Amino acid sequence: MGFITACVIVLVLALFAVVVGGLMGLTGLFTVVLPYLAFTLFVVGVIYRIANWGKSPVPFNIATTCGQAKSLDFIKWNPVECPRSRPALYFRMFLEVVFFRSLFRNSKAELEKDGKLTFQWEKWLWIFAILFHWGMFFTLIRHFRFFTAKVPALVTLLDKIDGVILIDLHHYYITGFMFLAGAGLLLLRRLLLPKVRYISLLNDYFPLLLLISIALTGMAMRYLVPTRTDVTSVREVMVGLLTFQPVVPEQGTLSIFFLIHLTFVCTLLIYFPWGKLMHAVGVFMSPTRNQCTNSREVRHVNPWNPVVEFHSYMDYEDQFRDRMVKFGLPVEKSLEEAEAEKEAERKALEDSLA
Repeated sequence: MGFITACVIVLVLALFAVVVGGLMGLTGLFTVVLPYLAFTLFVVGVIYRIANWGKSPVPFNIATTCGQAKSLDFIKWNPVECPRSRPALYFRMFLEVVFFRSLFRNSKAELEKDGKLTFQWEKWLWIFAILFHWGMFFTLIRHFRFFTAKVPALVTLLDKIDGVILIDLHHYYITGFMFLAGAGLLLLRRLLLPKVRYISLLNDYFPLLLLISIALTGMAMRYLVPTRTDVTSVREVMVGLLTFQPVVPEQGTLSIFFLIHLTFVCTLLIYFPWGKLMHAVGVFMSPTRNQCTNSREVRHVNPWNPVVEFHSYMDYEDQFRDRMVKFGLPVEKSLEEAEAEKEAERKALEDSLA
């Protein structure tokens, strides 16, 4: 049901762009109002989520590691698995964010017919994630050429490397197909695996379908001749938005695929802070990842713990000695010994005052 609902929402967004932008000709709504609204909600939402996370107390060291922490000198430990310093922690975070190191170790447990539990290295999810995230990252970098009057040298170099495949004098970008393939495979995984499908909800299907739609409309504008868009007009619109001098192109200048593509992108920006895609920012604020594993070296004290007055056993016995003796409970000091000790302390106090 979540998949069907997500498909309906994406279809409604596409029809909205076709009717309002294509048939009614309200291109200014898509090239000025919607982008500014989406970007504002995106920035406000991200700041709100970060501020909300920042207020969450983390009193203890709860770093999640999969190795032996630093202990005695003769016990082996891995500084990357259990970083005890900031540089090692940053290196571990780099491997986690860029190469999905923990996902690379993902394993699958299966119960054999003879009752034995076996574990297998599950690499497919890691491959899908790498294709999707790397493809989307480099695709976003290539899009910087639409926001600047002069194309940056880095984007030009990336275009040459990424578009090395030349078919019919037309460059085909590898990362774009990586992006689409990764998102498609992640969606198929949710649809075909019963256990994953059982726990999948609307907020799992919707962003994947939205990203796939963005990739398909973008590739349609580039590779399909009937749906190609005037790149010069697109750059004028994007540069105008960036310089706060918005441009409303004439009706028919921009293809309907561009309006649909831009609608999907703006919807993704609005949805981003409130869905699971926010993990792109949250990974840096996760206390299980951004803390050093130095709980054996540094004492982490809960800052709001109340001061507790310790009541030792001797204080307890002094308070209830007469009752303990009355009911026959064993005591360290008898009533006579305790009374004699108090008398000696009282005399010592009087002598000191004299």
